[in-house]
Amino acid sequence: MRTPRRPLLAASLLAPVAARAQPAQPLRQIARARGLSFGTAVRGQVLERDPALAALVAREADVIVPEWEGKWDALQPERGRFDFSHLRPILRFAQANNQRVRGHALLWHIAMPAWLAPAIAEGPQQANAILEEHITTVLRETRENIRDWDVLNEIISNPPGSDNPDPTDGDLRPTPWLTALGPSYPERALRIARAVDPTLRLTMNDYGVEADTPAAATKRARLLRVVRGLLDRRAPLDAIGIQAHLQMREPFRPEPFIAFLQELRGLGLATLITELDVREPDVLPPTLAQRDAAVADYAGQFLRAALEGGARSILTWGLTDRDSWLVQEPAVARRDGQLTRGLPYDAQLRPKALRERIAQVLAGN
Repeated sequence: MRTPRRPLLAASLLAPVAARAQPAQPLRQIARARGLSFGTAVRGQVLERDPALAALVAREADVIVPEWEGKWDALQPERGRFDFSHLRPILRFAQANNQRVRGHALLWHIAMPAWLAPAIAEGPQQANAILEEHITTVLRETRENIRDWDVLNEIISNPPGSDNPDPTDGDLRPTPWLTALGPSYPERALRIARAVDPTLRLTMNDYGVEADTPAAATKRARLLRVVRGLLDRRAPLDAIGIQAHLQMREPFRPEPFIAFLQELRGLGLATLITELDVREPDVLPPTLAQRDAAVADYAGQFLRAALEGGARSILTWGLTDRDSWLVQEPAVARRDGQLTRGLPYDAQLRPKALRERIAQVLAGN
């Protein structure tokens, strides 16, 4: 999920913002009543240019995730030069609106600045030093505001049958980090993070484990093997983030997904839904109401299974179709010219059936 560099938020967004007319009870309030949390990813540029969306985020979410501002190319665009100017306004926005912030992501094979891959390819000693400097600097800067980081993002390989299968039978995805440091690099990253901040929640975040397909079953097995290996070596790992970029063309069955989450919980790990959105099927129902109902039904089945399996947080990858990556990213946008309706609010910030279904699931209905 690539995003371009983002400018600072306008000063007007650093104070609490008033919400426009919306459903009677905010999602954050519904979630909190059951000991759950609801949140969303945000982009600084979008919040800056769209005060109505900023008000909606302030109203609905008690957790926000900087979509780009916490990634490597935002925080260290040149080697040794750290830049928190994009991230700090979002932290202040969250503080002004009584929101928590999740960090995303300390180690990923995408959103790498141009200097990084060649630098870590020069040898493991240099790669380790670069990794340690980045994690240490970022965590020291953000420790007062961010208490949960995606330390490891998308490290599990995609098996045959996935949208983007990896050319490997191994459990770890082939990336510049794996090439530079070998299979111990996830453990190394976790240990660096724990040494910097002993009480930070360290999360491994991944996708493609939700559906009832052979590919998803294989990826669930791969993730579990990696996790068990980390825990057997006493590596610090606290939580697993399930991205939940759902695709309606794939079947979903609650039982295997619930069993997967319960197995993670049995290993002592928290589980959370981190990037929920829904891609509609190739053939669409004839009306928007029917499309929205189908999206809500599919997502609702998944979310009920997620909570039954022990997930305590639901975060969407944006609130509105207006700025969704499902619309803007050519690799995932629909080829028929229709705009995907995969988030709780439409492009005019009107609540859809998915918003209602999320509220129902959070309320236990």
